[in-house]
Amino acid sequence: MTTHETPHTNKKTARIVGSLFLIATATYIFGSGLLDSILNAPDYLSHVSPKRAQVVLGVLLQYGDAAAVAAIGIVLFPILRKHNEVIALGYAGTRIIECLLLIGAGIGSLSLIKLSQGFIQAGSPESSSFQELGNLVVAQSGLAFQVAMIALGLGSMPFCYLLYRSRLIPRAMAVLGFVGYAALFIGGVFELFGLNLSMVHYLPGGLFELVLPIWLIVKGFTSPAIASDAGIIESRAVGVPAIGKTARAPAARPGGPAPPAAGTNPTANR
Repeated sequence: MTTHETPHTNKKTARIVGSLFLIATATYIFGSGLLDSILNAPDYLSHVSPKRAQVVLGVLLQYGDAAAVAAIGIVLFPILRKHNEVIALGYAGTRIIECLLLIGAGIGSLSLIKLSQGFIQAGSPESSSFQELGNLVVAQSGLAFQVAMIALGLGSMPFCYLLYRSRLIPRAMAVLGFVGYAALFIGGVFELFGLNLSMVHYLPGGLFELVLPIWLIVKGFTSPAIASDAGIIESRAVGVPAIGKTARAPAARPGGPAPPAAGTNPTANR
């Protein structure tokens, strides 16, 4: 452990990462709730423009989610690279890809405002073309989100494996994360083929992303390597020799008497 890699530093990083997970979850839930309440209606184009502020706020919250997930990968990179740099890079890249796809989905939602204005002004039957275009934009935004979740699931399985191997968090929690992200990846692929899973595949991953940040904020990261280094430093502080280092007897001077053996009293034979 270097002077900069202290348990306090790891605890601070863990709290930042835990807070980012909670921010990402909260902004996604509230942002999606604002948008879905409008876009899930059959005549959504007639409501998007009048409720423009709600749409913009929903997209901004989703952008907050996008920024948080990218920051998670970036902040975790220095911690993960100590154990496996390839997985650390892959996870950071996964989170950045997720961020970009979420931004793309938000742009699609914002473009519906103009379509909604044209839809309202055109009236029927001219409005049918706006409806078809709007349906396409909504479908593309949904696809961007779906691909983002597939990428997240695929890139986060090695991340959870690394957490399990390094014991940065309890192994049971790492297993839950691996199962959750595997379900997210497999379920997302199934939905691309038209199989509706009713969002069941989000449950284990969602539970992990709720339990993990709470653990990180309260307990922080745990690592055998960090604990070992701390034990060595403490032992040296109280004068206990480090493991593997034994006291050596002084060498004899040329022509002088042999040094006393370790553990003997040099005055005992006088």
